[in-house]
Amino acid sequence: MTVSTGSAAAGSADGRLAPVRRATLADVAALVRMRAVMLADMGLEVGDDRAPWRADAARWFTERMPRSDEFAAFVVDDAELGVVACAVGACDAHAPSPVNPSGLHGHVSNVCADPRRRRLGHARACVDALLTWFRQETCVTVVNLNATGDGAGLYASFGFEPPRHPSLQLRTARPRA
Repeated sequence: MTVSTGSAAAGSADGRLAPVRRATLADVAALVRMRAVMLADMGLEVGDDRAPWRADAARWFTERMPRSDEFAAFVVDDAELGVVACAVGACDAHAPSPVNPSGLHGHVSNVCADPRRRRLGHARACVDALLTWFRQETCVTVVNLNATGDGAGLYASFGFEPPRHPSLQLRTARPRA
């Protein structure tokens, strides 16, 4: 089954609808660029285009892109700026449970719109296409994400809500090889 994104579209700078499309390997650099925009918006120091994490991110996207049954990214193109929005999703295997027999969880990440093309519905259209992919092409019954204050309203409009049990995190320091 293939996700139909023909109806998923967002506004463009000139008022026309910009279609959402599934990202390809040719979009890896744009996905890394959009990730840098998102991380900078979250207050992280991302460095310039030569920052080592960018090559690691490019490798990560490149390795996952062909795994169409467990990874998807959707983008919106702009004639002037190229990719101006994206949303990324991956399936993570967990132990099955009575409410999730497949054990698969979805995770939404890298939702971002270029600052020059925000408030046009691009991110919303990408998230909509990604959630359609989870529903139509995976066995995922639970989708998680980490929301910023700016994105919380968007996600709530799709039905996301706080989990029943608190989500906690422990960061461990690992030496870089």
